[in-house]
Amino acid sequence: MPECKHGFEDGLCDICFPRPQAEAPKRAAVATARRTASGTMTTRPMAARTTSRPTMLLNTQRVYHVTHLTNLEAIVIDEAIRSDAAPAVDVSSTTTRELRATVELAVGGFVGDRVPFQLSPHATRWNELRSGAAGVHWSDAARATSPLDYVILVTSAGQVGPDIVFANGDAAAPSTRFAVGDAGTALLRTTFSLDAELLDAELLAAGPVPFSAITLVGVPNEPVRDQVKQLLADVGGAAPKVAVYPPWFQPS
Repeated sequence: MPECKHGFEDGLCDICFPRPQAEAPKRAAVATARRTASGTMTTRPMAARTTSRPTMLLNTQRVYHVTHLTNLEAIVIDEAIRSDAAPAVDVSSTTTRELRATVELAVGGFVGDRVPFQLSPHATRWNELRSGAAGVHWSDAARATSPLDYVILVTSAGQVGPDIVFANGDAAAPSTRFAVGDAGTALLRTTFSLDAELLDAELLAAGPVPFSAITLVGVPNEPVRDQVKQLLADVGGAAPKVAVYPPWFQPS
């Protein structure tokens, strides 16, 4: 298997390892009648039409959790990402936290009780944050940061635990729909048909999410990579791959 030139493994790089396309089942050939010169009716098959679409299952969907580099140490030490953690750098505004704490989920609990993951490294909210954190979603602390101050924790939806909820948009927005299990996969596919980059969708995991579930830590540059590797070595325990991938940290 060819190696990713960006340092990623297991097909995590969308550039070096484009997502496979699965061909949908071919429709049965339709027989059409035609009349011969002798008047006899014969049939010939029409060419079958085919379409293709990505194979999408909620459990295999790649997901991303953005956190400030200062907060990573607590995550590594606790060996978990916790929704109730008191982050050293809290980038969410009070309004955002209050809204998410009041949105109740059909499976029990509230959005704010869950660990959020994005479904794209260029998700709308992350792009807002790395573009200056303007707007009501972000704190003054967020506006004082740089995109180079963050890391992105990468895994798949199936690795964060069995109790996951898919949200087809901002989980605090009134129009957002939620689904689990097979219904979550169906909603994911519907969302993909409207937003192929899945920029607004969220995956909500019941915390704590074990740090051992993280397969890769994406970082903006070599100095941050060295800092993260040293942190992992000092603390011990789970040691996911650390890879430099600047496009993830550039405003789009």
